Amino acid sequence: MGKRVAVVLAGCGVYDGSEIHEASAVLVHLSREGAQAEVYAPDVDQMHVVDHVKGQPTQEKRNVLVESARIARGNIKDLAKLDAKGLDALIIPGGFGVAKNLSTWATQGKNCIVSKEVEDVLKAFHAAKKPIGLCCISPVLAAKIFPGCELTVGHDTECEKWPYAKTAETMKELGCKHVNKHVTEIHVDAKNKLVTTSAFMCNAPIHEIYDGIGKMVKEVVRLA
Repeated sequence: MGKRVAVVLAGCGVYDGSEIHEASAVLVHLSREGAQAEVYAPDVDQMHVVDHVKGQPTQEKRNVLVESARIARGNIKDLAKLDAKGLDALIIPGGFGVAKNLSTWATQGKNCIVSKEVEDVLKAFHAAKKPIGLCCISPVLAAKIFPGCELTVGHDTECEKWPYAKTAETMKELGCKHVNKHVTEIHVDAKNKLVTTSAFMCNAPIHEIYDGIGKMVKEVVRLA
């Protein structure tokens, strides 16, 4: 039997949900590792809905679970039903939905609140010493919940290649150790069993993002 890995989504689309390429890469790499993905999302309204052509919010309302089901091809469960006992690891892809629907990072930064369901799930895997994989913006969830942990969101100096590097500085302010890594690299916090990679925090070719996520998934499965 392959490892059973919970994948938590935050909607469908980079600006208001899970980043679709990251979520897809996680599922492909889990399959390649012989692991069984079990997809979950919270049954809540999105913070808002963004028109991905214009990059502007609309008046529409959408549900995070319903939208995430698009990526999971309908094979998805309510996050409230996730039981860490029967699972070997947890992975949360990035996308602005992590900072908008799973937490309030988008509006409050380091003073954000992580949704109770998401916090409970992260703490359950952490307490059971089961590995947690995070990419792109999702390491901020661990930064908020596990003080002193080691993470990467890429680089901590802003430039054209690293437009979101200020995130690393904010994570340091929360008491975390940020480790600079290239997009194809991962960082492993062995003590906390956290595996992180920058993904779309970097302006990089999509195959490099895919490869970095592959290393993260491989290590998560190995640690499980």
